[in-house]
Amino acid sequence: MDISPKTSNDISFDDFRTQILKDYETAVLSRICSLMGRKEVLTGKAKFGIFSDGKELPQLAMARAFKNGDFRSGYYRDQTFMMALGLLTPKALFHALYATTDIEKEPMSAGRQMIGHYLTFSLNEDGSWKDLTQQKNTAPDVSSTAGQMPRLLGLAQASKMYRNLKDIDATNFSKNGNEVAWGTIGNASTSEGLFFETINAGGVLQVPMVVSIWDDDYGISVPQKYHTTKESISEALKGFQRDKDHKGYEILKVKGWDYTALMHAYENASDIARDEHVPVIIHVQELTQPQGHSTSGSHERYKSEERLDWERENDCNKRFKEWIIESGIATEEELNAIELTLKKSVRTAKKEAWAEYLATHLEQKKVLLQLLENAANKSQNKAFITKLKNDLIAIEEPIKKDLATTARKALRYLLGESTAEKEALLDWTNQFLRKEQPNYSDHLYSENANKATNIAQIVPEYDTNTEEVDGRVILRENFDRLLEKYPEISIFGEDTGTIGDVNQGLEGLQDKYGKLRVADTGIRESTIIGQGLGMALRGLRPIAEIQYLDYIFYAMPTLTDDVATIRYRTVGKQKAPLIIRTRGHRLEGIWHSGSPMGGLIHTLRGIYILSPRNMTQAAGFYNTLMKSDEPALVIESLNGYRLKEKMPNNLGDFCTPIGIVETIKYGKDITLVSYGSTLRIVEQAAKELKEVGIDAEIIDAQSLLPFDIEHDVVKSVQKTNRLLVIDEDVPGGCSAYLLNEIVEKQGAYKFLDSAPQTLTAKAHRPAYGTDGDYFSKPNAEDIFEKVYGIIHEANPEDYPQLR
Repeated sequence: MDISPKTSNDISFDDFRTQILKDYETAVLSRICSLMGRKEVLTGKAKFGIFSDGKELPQLAMARAFKNGDFRSGYYRDQTFMMALGLLTPKALFHALYATTDIEKEPMSAGRQMIGHYLTFSLNEDGSWKDLTQQKNTAPDVSSTAGQMPRLLGLAQASKMYRNLKDIDATNFSKNGNEVAWGTIGNASTSEGLFFETINAGGVLQVPMVVSIWDDDYGISVPQKYHTTKESISEALKGFQRDKDHKGYEILKVKGWDYTALMHAYENASDIARDEHVPVIIHVQELTQPQGHSTSGSHERYKSEERLDWERENDCNKRFKEWIIESGIATEEELNAIELTLKKSVRTAKKEAWAEYLATHLEQKKVLLQLLENAANKSQNKAFITKLKNDLIAIEEPIKKDLATTARKALRYLLGESTAEKEALLDWTNQFLRKEQPNYSDHLYSENANKATNIAQIVPEYDTNTEEVDGRVILRENFDRLLEKYPEISIFGEDTGTIGDVNQGLEGLQDKYGKLRVADTGIRESTIIGQGLGMALRGLRPIAEIQYLDYIFYAMPTLTDDVATIRYRTVGKQKAPLIIRTRGHRLEGIWHSGSPMGGLIHTLRGIYILSPRNMTQAAGFYNTLMKSDEPALVIESLNGYRLKEKMPNNLGDFCTPIGIVETIKYGKDITLVSYGSTLRIVEQAAKELKEVGIDAEIIDAQSLLPFDIEHDVVKSVQKTNRLLVIDEDVPGGCSAYLLNEIVEKQGAYKFLDSAPQTLTAKAHRPAYGTDGDYFSKPNAEDIFEKVYGIIHEANPEDYPQLR
């Protein structure tokens, strides 16, 4: 493709000169920030630094082609791009380096992420959407290598949806699907599977995304030859190049120090992606890394002198400066004057940021020192408290940890004492911790009025002569109502479209709603989730299907690094209401057993995890989630699709509450807690226990994250005084989590007459076949004998030993 420079007849020389010098200022400004930032880390003021030095020019070109409504999904080298768009100031950069927790001063994450991770605000204070078409947008960066790629696919797919689906209200999100999703990645990171999976999916879907590959020939200390076939990612990807007979990518190559070629390459890439909805790859070669990978290592250790000399000569800022002088745009003296002015301004910004960061700490230190002195003067342990005070005085630039540690240690020396001075120190300590902890912990879930746990239950309603149907039919009819009710919903996954999912829960819905709204995908779990994530970030309501729960591990990097942390790491400034639909439990065989619940619960904090026992409950969860704006994983019971259930007459409206348990059988002798498919086995065992005089109460956890926010289980234990948690996860998995929630968090230990126990699957994956299931996971006999044993221990006379 021709990327030769266009004529500059469109603008005057003065305007052209102004544009060039503005770009030069931005490039130099960014470089100075990188150099000074590294020094701040080395002096101990910051923990870690990673900067964009050596990548300035291509980022200027990308910024020039970036328009309102566009989205960036990048990685931690894009500082110059953010500065070029006016989205990052030097002072904000240093606040990020120091981890300032004030979102106004550190608007990238309020100190929750390392420097180099960028975002823009998509939400108003009440959680409603801003007009994303009137601003330049960036999704919040992740550190995980190539982790930015899956969501890039969804950000681009959103433009395709908005262009082709006319019933969607695109007011705040799109102008005819003209927005481009811009991805950036380092050359070494293209070795990751997430990169190749995304590239393949983007070529198949033909979505408007432009992928920039910043290539400096290394991945930390490892040279290109160990990363990439042919030592060139564009050469390796030649098979993706489109031609007259095949759809694919436009692949461009450009030197990272060639200003005019970069500008035209990005202009052309923008036009192709924006107008034609064809994905583009721009391989930006011959870039450098003047300070090495990061402050954790020096590149002099692994690069030869010849390579270092080459990098010094071909530094993009140096080449840019030479080109400006040779072209007569400015003299060396003029450029040197610009550099000197910028150094002074960055130095000022750095000092101001550090002073602002310390200001509240120093004020708190002053107050705390006085409290310590007052308490010491009234304490028999005055010497020890005075030493703590003097140690704090010696810390000229204290951080919050220094203040909290000193105050909490001082209280130890005041044990048993009762003075007003002690109470004042105690009050200060408690208030300090209460105030500061949310700066590091809030917004894991929504804090707005429509949060999922606030959605009230609406029970299913039934006609007098309600028919019983397969559970899958209830799901199908409910999805039909949701697709009709919410034009922004789309459902996609492996075998989701044509056959209506592997269990026919979507049967016939593609024919009714079209191939964009009910869609088949390739076998590519991470980008199925990424596709949904990106669309959710742009106002759509995707339901991404993972065919079986076991396959979710292929998507875990995107789920745990990205989806689960979106709201938290943006401090509530972005949201991604993605629903993940899957099915699991009790199917037989090592890779179709589907119950790794403990692992999911602990790696996916930030996502609701719901495990309904039947399809009516599942449908109710989907209805509830559509009234909220939070991500959730719904795990349908795989062996329940053909079981008969009554057909509700309020499909699409009834809501299963999130965070609420349901008591499905009342009893007086023991509380049994379970969820999903295992619950049916528990019910069977309870009937058999009743025959021998044991009356069990059965509680369906149904919502695992969060679990029992109204503490109903402890009310049951208070009545029965015994507790058994049953599930088909491995020992120490979900049952241990539930036991901790009930016994420790809810305080059920106070009401127990017997030791609380769990009954789980065996420690191995389930073996194949009916017998494999029986001997691998809890069965009715296991449950009967476990409960009987607990009752036997309490009352051996009436319940003699069974075996």
